[in-house]
Amino acid sequence: MTTTETKQKKEINEMPESFRDRIATVDAKGKRKWIYAQKPEGKFYRIRTIVSWFFFALFFTLPFIKVNGRPLFLINIPEAKFIIFGKIFWPQDFFIFGLIMVTFVIFIVLFTSAFGRLFCGWVCPQTIFMEMLFRKIEYAILGSAAQQKLLDQSPWTKEKILKKGLKHIVFFAVSFVIANFFLSYIIGMDRLLDMIRQPVGQHFWTLAGLLLFTTVFYFVYTFFREQACTVVCPYGRLQSVLFDRNSMIVAYDYKRGEPRAKFRKDKPKDENTGDCIDCFQCVKVCPTGIDIRNGVQMECVACTACIDACDKMMEAVGRPKGLIRYASENGIAEGKKLQYTGRMKFYTVLLVILSGILITLLLSRKDVDGTIIRTKGLVYQERGADSLSNLFNIKIINKTFEPIPVTLKLEGDAANVGRIETVGSGIINLKAEDQAVGSFFVVLPKHFVKETKIRIKVGLYQGNKKITALPTNFIGPFRFN
Repeated sequence: MTTTETKQKKEINEMPESFRDRIATVDAKGKRKWIYAQKPEGKFYRIRTIVSWFFFALFFTLPFIKVNGRPLFLINIPEAKFIIFGKIFWPQDFFIFGLIMVTFVIFIVLFTSAFGRLFCGWVCPQTIFMEMLFRKIEYAILGSAAQQKLLDQSPWTKEKILKKGLKHIVFFAVSFVIANFFLSYIIGMDRLLDMIRQPVGQHFWTLAGLLLFTTVFYFVYTFFREQACTVVCPYGRLQSVLFDRNSMIVAYDYKRGEPRAKFRKDKPKDENTGDCIDCFQCVKVCPTGIDIRNGVQMECVACTACIDACDKMMEAVGRPKGLIRYASENGIAEGKKLQYTGRMKFYTVLLVILSGILITLLLSRKDVDGTIIRTKGLVYQERGADSLSNLFNIKIINKTFEPIPVTLKLEGDAANVGRIETVGSGIINLKAEDQAVGSFFVVLPKHFVKETKIRIKVGLYQGNKKITALPTNFIGPFRFN
């Protein structure tokens, strides 16, 4: 055992709750403690690696995927234009984004209450980029965690300068690639490729912004690292209000593991000791530097590295795996396996319903929409002896990339007896990604207007193809009931 491990163990034994006074990456004097996390090996790490491949495949291919000539995803904040699943959203659709945000918050609360920080450990972009990309590059260039620590403590030599220099060059280059792909989600891959082909001077400020974001990514993954999860991200700090004793967590089975005792090949296990051999492997592989044996902690991102490390040691000493495992606090206390409780089932159903609502909102979104209102200050007008008319104003929004000539037609029963008279041309020319306004009369027979106010629908057509129908009210003479 190293001097550092001995000192850490002594501190934990003398002050069992001292770890809660500060985060694991800060010492008693408030200085940063650099984490040299060992590379995990085991079942969960292999599965996480496969998940990361899927994530990287999505991240680096989505900007090239198009639906009907549009990017699958585009979050163009400067132009306030958003494309999700090939559907265009404009500022007029802000209420949909409001619903999406509310749904997302509820989703996070329910998911975390039931399944803990599963998102953080498995699919959070910060975790995946850090542990499955930059950390692996670091292992490849600088060696294992122990070799990295020795290199940092050694004097500056030619080998150290070359290794450190190569690491920072590769980190910055990878950050630059990531920044370019993030930019493609904002302006589109086609536009990004055009900018790359053109002279730098034509897009100087875009390049400056790109280098700024590259520097941010480089700083986060080179220096800030796990601090992004423990200092910046609010998710960990919300655990205290989102978790309960039935929430799924990565937990140490203290009932089975305590009291701890060192393993010795020449000495059989004492019946009065637990299965934990105090090897500190769970601490060495933790990317946030915590000791999972201290219980639930804010810094834990549920990455399962400690599970793999502990299972490997238990297998080596001939003891059952699962000393550290996915469990709940009640499950550990009562010695039961993690169960898919009624609460989890209920939350799962709610999550499915919320996801269904969100997907329905996105897919049912209309590319052409509008509003119809009666002209202010006017009621009905008589047309000869047998007809009435109302004057309406219409505003139509085209959320597509194609111009659309729109004609108006009455829908339903009104279409059989009435007509629409458009002020000016009979066609409203709607430009691509634009809006248009117009005015029109709806003329109906007096015998059809049996109430003071009747509901009618006006269809928007592109040739003979119906785009959508907009409701409005037709006002007639006041009638006594």
